[in-house]
Amino acid sequence: MSRDAPATAVEVVDRDEPVPAAGQVLVTVRAAALNHHDLWSLRGVGVGEGRLPMVLGSDVAGITDDGREVLVHALVADPARGGGDELLDPGRGMLADALQGGLADKVAVPVRNLVDKPATLSFEEAACLPTAWLTAYRMLFVRGAARPGQTVLVQGASGGVATAATMLARAAGLRVWVSGRSPEKLEKARALGADAGFASGERIPERVDLVIDTVGEPTWQHSLKSVRPGGTVVVAGATAGASVKTDLFALFLQHISVLGSAMGRREELCDLVALCGARGIRPHIDSVFGLEQAPEAVARLAAGEAFGKVVVVP
Repeated sequence: MSRDAPATAVEVVDRDEPVPAAGQVLVTVRAAALNHHDLWSLRGVGVGEGRLPMVLGSDVAGITDDGREVLVHALVADPARGGGDELLDPGRGMLADALQGGLADKVAVPVRNLVDKPATLSFEEAACLPTAWLTAYRMLFVRGAARPGQTVLVQGASGGVATAATMLARAAGLRVWVSGRSPEKLEKARALGADAGFASGERIPERVDLVIDTVGEPTWQHSLKSVRPGGTVVVAGATAGASVKTDLFALFLQHISVLGSAMGRREELCDLVALCGARGIRPHIDSVFGLEQAPEAVARLAAGEAFGKVVVVP
């Protein structure tokens, strides 16, 4: 583990092929996408020494032994423990945490986590969906209840969730505004469908119906100031810090809803896949690395240079 340089903790090694347990199936990995969760793991957040070494990568697309092309729901849980909702299962965990991850030639996953890969998406594109894209889908349409014609502000234009939210919101008929740290990233966001881009913290022309925030501390006050009275701020993650201060008077006097969100249900992943197929949406990929280049892939994500998803292929 390395808190300051997570890529230095990554090694490519030979391991025995995993043996599926009861209720599991072996998937030959064709692509795996990285997430900030992998960086947290490399920095030692939530990872005890007893779990090391571990295989990273919870977003997987591949082929089962019987030839079925699939993507894998990245949340490993037992819905029975959560009253029928896997998001509430106290024992839930990301694939790389609960079992072993997909930065490998093969991975054993629960059968219930398999979702058919649409023919319209490549394996690299399909691997982008289970975490970042599912998170964006749930933030927008389940927690945020976004409707066509509304205006949404997406904080942090270049991240995996942010680029997904931009593309999904545009496809659903919303007006999409984004914030970002550089003109280059804002221009790329506009190319993905954003209607306007603003520098981080810049005052926007009018307050929006919905704010999507995965950045955390640097954007939190701006998110609260940017949402209209009666509007909603949906939070999922805090890639740049989780310690925030909130003016409670602003919240209750303006009837602002602040909603937390994380990942999504398997059925929501199926809905997302169907939406991508129906509207011809293809996830934006920043870069693709070979498995032997996994340290370089992690380094690109950690440097904050990526626009869209970083994908690793065996």
